[in-house]
Amino acid sequence: QVQLVESGGDLVQPGGSLRLSCQTSGFTFSWFTMNWYHQAPGKGREKVAGIAGTHRIIHYADSVRGRFTISRDNDKGIVYLQMNNLEPEDTGVYTCNARRLHGSTVDLDYWGQGTQVTVSS
Repeated sequence: QVQLVESGGDLVQPGGSLRLSCQTSGFTFSWFTMNWYHQAPGKGREKVAGIAGTHRIIHYADSVRGRFTISRDNDKGIVYLQMNNLEPEDTGVYTCNARRLHGSTVDLDYWGQGTQVTVSS
C-alpha cells in the first residue's frame, strides 16, 4: 500500500522557518521524482520544489528560490522541504507528490494528504 505522510506544518511568524517532512512507503522511492506542491487559500496548486530520484536534479519555483531547500533520504524514503524566511504568501497547504516518468509521460503519480502552513504575526 502506497503511503505519503506529510508532517511539520505549523503557525509561524513572518521571517521564521519550518521543515516539512514526507515519509513514504509502498513503492521504490529512489525511482521517483519527489515534489512539493503549495496551494494557497482560494488558489490552484503550484509546484514549488522537485528533486529527481537518482540524478538529484533539483527545481524551484521562482517564488521560493533562495528561501526553500528540498532534499531527500533514499535510504529512509523521506523527502524534506526546509522553508526559511517565510512570508505570509507562503501560507497554505503543502502536499508531497511522488512521480515516475516514462520518457516525458507520467507513469505513476502518488499524493499525500497535505500539511497546513500558516505564516502570520
